[in-house]
Amino acid sequence: MKRLFLIEYVKLRANRSSRILIGAYFIMLTSIALIAAIKFDVGPIKFHLADQGIFNFPYIWHFNAFIGAWFKIFLAVVIVSMTANEYSKKTIKQNLIDGLSKREFLHSKWVMVLAFAGISTLFIFVVSLILGLIYSNYNELSIIVQDLVYLLAYFIKLVAFFAFCLFLGTAIKRSAFALGFLGIWQMFEGICYGLLLWESPEWLDAETVYRFFPLNAMSNLVREPFSRLSTVRNLADQVGEQMTKNTDVQLLDMLIVLAWCFIFYALTYRLLKRRDL
Repeated sequence: MKRLFLIEYVKLRANRSSRILIGAYFIMLTSIALIAAIKFDVGPIKFHLADQGIFNFPYIWHFNAFIGAWFKIFLAVVIVSMTANEYSKKTIKQNLIDGLSKREFLHSKWVMVLAFAGISTLFIFVVSLILGLIYSNYNELSIIVQDLVYLLAYFIKLVAFFAFCLFLGTAIKRSAFALGFLGIWQMFEGICYGLLLWESPEWLDAETVYRFFPLNAMSNLVREPFSRLSTVRNLADQVGEQMTKNTDVQLLDMLIVLAWCFIFYALTYRLLKRRDL
C-alpha cells in the first residue's frame, strides 16, 4: 500500500497543474469560513449569516458536508487528467514494464482516490469543528458528536464520484472528453428522470428508479440542509407550507453508492485487463 501511494505521490508532485488544482480545492474548502463574515447592515435591517444557526452543532456537519461537496470537481479534474496522462505519456506502460501488475496499477489509482476523499473529509471535519467551537450556541460533547454520519456520507460520496472519474479517464483516455462526458451523463440522468415522470406506467415510481442512477445516488447521500434551518421553517409556516422533506442520511442510499463504487472498480479493471497497453 505504501509503495502504491508513493508511486502516485511522485506523479502528483511532478505535475504542476495538479498541485495548483489541489491547492485551489483546499482554499475553496477553507473559504467556507468566510460565510461567517457575511453581514448586512442597512438601516433597520441587520443580518449576520453566522447568527442564523448554520454553524451550530450538530447542523454544521450537514451544512459543511453539503457545501464542501460542490468543490469536488477540482479533484475530479486532477484524477481524470492524471489517468489520461498515463496513456499520453506512456507511464502506464513503463509501470507495467517495471513489474507493476494491472491490478496493482488500478490499486495505486484507488489509493489516490481514497487518499483524496479521506484528506478532504478530515479537512471538512477540522474546519467544521473550529467554526462550531467559535460560533455554535451548543458546545456539549453529546451534541457535537451528533450527525457525524454526514461526514461518513461525504467520504463515501467523494469515493464514488472519484471512482466514476477514474473509470471515465481510463475508458476515454482524454481528460477533456472524459470531463465532457461527465457533464453529458449528468444531463442524461436528468432527461431520463423527466421521461420517467412523463411517460412511466403507474406501477413504476420515477423517484424510486431515479434513486439508483449513479450521480443522483451520490447527490442523495448529503441532501440540501437549508430546509432544516429554523428561519426557513418559520418562513414556510407563514406562507402555509409544511417542510416535510427528509434530509437524513439514508442507509439505502449508502448501499446504492457503495454498489456503484464496486461497479466502477470492476469496470475499470476489466478495461485495463482487456486493453493492449
